[in-house]
Amino acid sequence: MSAQSFDPPATTGAPAAGTVQSVSRALKAMELVAASRDGVTAKEIAAHLQLALPSAYHLLATLTESGYLVHLAQNHRYGLGYRVRLLEQGLQRQLEVPALIASAVRRLHLEADAAAYYAVYREVDVVIAHVVDSERRPRVQVLDIGFHEATHATAFGKVMLAAMSQEARDAYLDRVGLRQCTANTMTDRRALEAHLDKVRRSGVALEIGEFQDGLSCLAAPVRSSAGAVLASVAISLPSADFAARRWTLERAVRRGALVATRAVNAL
Repeated sequence: MSAQSFDPPATTGAPAAGTVQSVSRALKAMELVAASRDGVTAKEIAAHLQLALPSAYHLLATLTESGYLVHLAQNHRYGLGYRVRLLEQGLQRQLEVPALIASAVRRLHLEADAAAYYAVYREVDVVIAHVVDSERRPRVQVLDIGFHEATHATAFGKVMLAAMSQEARDAYLDRVGLRQCTANTMTDRRALEAHLDKVRRSGVALEIGEFQDGLSCLAAPVRSSAGAVLASVAISLPSADFAARRWTLERAVRRGALVATRAVNAL
């Protein structure tokens, strides 16, 4: 399946109180570089950060010296440096799931014959912590460990949103917004609330082409012994395949959630 890109956030406006502007600029520069397959020029960085070109060069020199960017001199562009890999590896270690849960997600992948995911709450965010896929059933490229965007447009995100209190959900959605990922994405808060009520009552969440055209996802909650939603398991596959196996897949996802729930409560 094709990857879906997420543009770096706009940089206009004054920095938030209590933040270090130079650090914020450096991170935004790295995000812009990461979003470009071929790297970016110093002029593009300067325009993106609304900086004078000499200031942009100083920033880029610092990031290059630190190993987080490399100067592609032949092309007059900047690319990601190899120390970025340390950050990715660190995030994966921090999100690593216990073997019992990893086994439950793999079992779901095999039973559903689909890419399978395990998402958790991480403070105020919903984040993918584990993925199992195969050459036959590859994951959606952007849905990798650490992905925490577009919760309103993903099945695992809807499960987690539905389990939040109204106050927590309102605060979360006020912060992240309802991004239009495809023509089918729900961007109306009242419509989303009605949909989340159905998720709570049915015990499963479904999205068809809301996150990515031609893609369908199905998810179910993983609960504590007291019944609280701690996480969710999900699958993704092409919409045509999903339509042909709809009820078989739902049974597999419900069983996968039960297996994961038992694993969580056995830890």
